Amino acid sequence: MSSLSQLGENAVLERLLRSLPTNPALLTGPGDDCAVVQRDAAWDTLLKTDCVVEGIHFTPDTEPERIGHKALARAVSDIAAMGGLPEHALVTLLVHPGRPVELLEGLYRGMAPLAAQYGISLAGGETSSLPQDGLAVSVALTGRVEHGRAVLRSGGRPGDVICVSGRLGGSFPSGRHLDFQPRVPLARALMEAGLAPSAMMDLSDGLGTDLPRLAAASQCGFEIAPAALPLHPGCTPEQGIGDGEDYELLLCFRPETYARVRCMEWPTPVSSIGFLTPGGAVELAPGWQHFAR
Repeated sequence: MSSLSQLGENAVLERLLRSLPTNPALLTGPGDDCAVVQRDAAWDTLLKTDCVVEGIHFTPDTEPERIGHKALARAVSDIAAMGGLPEHALVTLLVHPGRPVELLEGLYRGMAPLAAQYGISLAGGETSSLPQDGLAVSVALTGRVEHGRAVLRSGGRPGDVICVSGRLGGSFPSGRHLDFQPRVPLARALMEAGLAPSAMMDLSDGLGTDLPRLAAASQCGFEIAPAALPLHPGCTPEQGIGDGEDYELLLCFRPETYARVRCMEWPTPVSSIGFLTPGGAVELAPGWQHFAR
């Protein structure tokens, strides 16, 4: 019998997702930032669930408003990575009964501004006590994207230009991992300009973990130039690759599309860092991986 730490996150997911039941309305299942479900002739529905856990995603002394913002913003970031717009959220709170009720009120105060910004309804959820001290917040979020236009991880081809939005590195020590803004405006601006990426995902686990996932989904290899990484001041390329929790977008464009993207202004800057290749093993220091030793 193998432990979770022996297998690692990717192998655990592959084992769990081998034979999940489905139905014809499911257009895209596990393996992308969101599931995609057929809605009507105009729109498809996006489904996402995400969680933040004390001691993993935030420290015990973190302000509850910042925890609440991060919990909702993580899910919104995945909606952005599919090219969509967020709609309705269900919030599950797991907390020790010894914690003050003001903690929970602060969590919702933290979610409210982001929900208002994107017209997200906080439609309900669940609460449960924990047998030991701790806090976890899980958000299930729906969204919408134009029918047949969800941007998947699997759409890349050799020769596509690899890009990232914003800047990378130093998220945890700076506190940016709590206060980031999901890149919905950038993703939607690209979609509406007819310049949708060929493949896209959000950078939650770090470029070193997420880029190999996107490349594998697209059945490609990749080459990047570490010196080309857009970094926060004081950060090294190694931090930009391995730190994680950036919540920027990792985007791939056909060369002719990128030629237009690079000539235009966007809500968040887009920087090219390399290319998808026909394949082959690539050495890249990994970012965050759950269940790692």
